[in-house]
Amino acid sequence: MPVIGTAGHVDHGKSTLVRALTGRDPDRWEEEKRRGLTIDLGFAWTTLPSGTEVGFVDVPGHERFLKNMLAGIESIDAGLLVVAADEGWMPQTEEHLAVLNAVGIEQIVIALSRTDLVDEETCDLARMEIEELVANTVAQEAPIVSTSATTGAGLDELRAELDRAIAAAGVSDLGRPRVWIDRVFPISGAGTVVTGTLTGGALSVDEKLWLWPVGTEVRVRGLHSHDQPVSTVGPGTRTAVNLAGIDHQSVRRGAMLGRARDWSASSRWLARLGTVRSLDKPLTSRGAFSVHLGSGAWPARVRPLEGSLHGVGLALISLQEEVPTAVGDRFVLFDSGRRTVVAGGLVLDPAPAQRPDTSIATVSISTPDERAAALLDVRGADSAFRLGAHSGGGKVANAIPAGKLVLSRAWAESRNRGAVELVEMYQRANPLRPGIPKARLASQLDVEPPVLDALVEWSEDLVEDGATVATVDFTGSLRPSDEKAWERARHQLAQEGFAPSK
Repeated sequence: MPVIGTAGHVDHGKSTLVRALTGRDPDRWEEEKRRGLTIDLGFAWTTLPSGTEVGFVDVPGHERFLKNMLAGIESIDAGLLVVAADEGWMPQTEEHLAVLNAVGIEQIVIALSRTDLVDEETCDLARMEIEELVANTVAQEAPIVSTSATTGAGLDELRAELDRAIAAAGVSDLGRPRVWIDRVFPISGAGTVVTGTLTGGALSVDEKLWLWPVGTEVRVRGLHSHDQPVSTVGPGTRTAVNLAGIDHQSVRRGAMLGRARDWSASSRWLARLGTVRSLDKPLTSRGAFSVHLGSGAWPARVRPLEGSLHGVGLALISLQEEVPTAVGDRFVLFDSGRRTVVAGGLVLDPAPAQRPDTSIATVSISTPDERAAALLDVRGADSAFRLGAHSGGGKVANAIPAGKLVLSRAWAESRNRGAVELVEMYQRANPLRPGIPKARLASQLDVEPPVLDALVEWSEDLVEDGATVATVDFTGSLRPSDEKAWERARHQLAQEGFAPSK
């Protein structure tokens, strides 16, 4: 089931519009109803004219609740940007559009709300302002629908446009279920219940999952979707998961559920960052930042590779906690000092080297297999498990197997040239020995023994003989100068035996 996320300035009618579209009140807390604004994430659902059932994540618009808004934005398939006709474009409208732009939500519908409160001329001016301000953003081609939740005007057209946006967005099933948890609560007789939007694959009752960052296995005791018990849910579905094996006090918003075999956590990423258009000065490593991925937020250090960044560039992101990520994951960078979103990010390598290879930024990483191949090219050697986990399930078809590891062919060719040089150097210095000891060669090449074994087996230039490695044409004979010296010594021994030489 696809999910639509609302966005827009506080008190521009997002919740009222969702209620008019779905017949359900997304505001869950009494304080929200009393104050007339959304504080935390709200949820509702309906069926669109095509018969597609969709969920709505209603996010808060007030700047004080921006982090709650960020917790709900990652798992949406399409955005509904709401702008009140009687107030027009406002600060949180701009900020929420920056978030949609940062996380790459390309399917957006704009609702010009509360048109019953203004005349036609004011409505036209508001529309013109929106068209001007969404230029060069993900919303520049978005339809603008004039609506009134009070009179019902424009709601049918809005439903049709949302239908079109959802059809264009699609929902991917990669066979890798993932739930970023946004709520946790206990239910008497059932135990711990968590909620979130399921992405990446289907989930079934009795399935065993891993919970990050707690680091423990849990079992799916039960599933609910849209207030109904189900045995299986598909990707794109708002889901409540009853967990066995953990107390609710051990789980928090921002935790992630998935299969242990599908994901690997890390605390350092190579990422492509794009700063928001409102940023008035370049982004540097100075400042206090947090990374918002899924429903979680983590303190982070940011190091632009060029020293500073204004526009699009590469940066290293370091977290205080390991987070399960994959190539292509999008996140939002929040400046804690300015209390605003400053950039959107795309994970390129979830576990880069200390001196990262940035060539991955120039290749296609649109499919899991392409991502796995790109990762192996920059890493040279890695485990098949980590490549699959970091690429979203990809495999490298022409990789060289090396025990639990696989090697890229380009890396193997480079290491092979280095190995041949080391072996030949050793053979020149030790012509009567059968070859260089494998342990010594592995140390000089800075590779693990299984990697060296695979490299030698693959190489056309090297051959292994037990615990040694030699070049294929090595005969173990003396050099001409050494041969002459040996002949003189042999002749002397034949003439004088073991008598002391004079």
